[in-house]
Amino acid sequence: MNMTVTGKKAIVTGGTSGIGLATVRQLLGKGCEVVTVSRNPERHQDAMPDGVMIEKCDVRDREGLAALFAKHAPFDLLVCAATGGERALGPFLEMDLDGYQASFDKLWGYTNCVRLAGQHLSESAAIVLVSGTPARRAKPGQASLASVGGAVEAFCRCIAPEIVPKRINVVSPGFTSTAMFGESEEDRQSALAAPTSGNLIPRPGRPEEVASGILFVLENEFVTGTTVDVDGGWLLS
Repeated sequence: MNMTVTGKKAIVTGGTSGIGLATVRQLLGKGCEVVTVSRNPERHQDAMPDGVMIEKCDVRDREGLAALFAKHAPFDLLVCAATGGERALGPFLEMDLDGYQASFDKLWGYTNCVRLAGQHLSESAAIVLVSGTPARRAKPGQASLASVGGAVEAFCRCIAPEIVPKRINVVSPGFTSTAMFGESEEDRQSALAAPTSGNLIPRPGRPEEVASGILFVLENEFVTGTTVDVDGGWLLS
């Protein structure tokens, strides 16, 4: 059975750019009331569609998050797409360990959101966390991404039985054409051409394609505690 998001209230962290913004647009298109949360909303003000309420908050700020969720309670949908901060890349034996540790800010942001939003979510609520394909198929230089993504997916599986009838799932995108890889679409395609050339679908994903995966797990009431891959066949290539 599918839950309609029409008329539901959603909070999307990291919803001012990339996959988060694409998700905001699709939720709005389905008649959902949307609040988006960003550390620097003023940087993306011009890109935001009409009808979205924008809140400034860092997902690592527990006090700020608690106040934000209480302000907008009750709500039905929570999408966590904020990165939490910088992520370390490169060979692990050469990696600055403070950088590796800081990569886990994504996990802490997600756990803060789920913990502090829990009491304000409706009984039929759905939560989605955005991970990444290195969690299960990492390449050299992706140790931090794999570690954090694996922790996110394990967290989801552990929490799902605790929060029923609420649902929680992970969507795991492959390389996706977002501002992380360049300001212009041309720059992004150039940066991602080589790492995606071996995919079964040999191109980077689009934010809208990942957002469609997020909408699927939000709406499908028979899906919880699992990871949905939107990766162009990365895991099989």
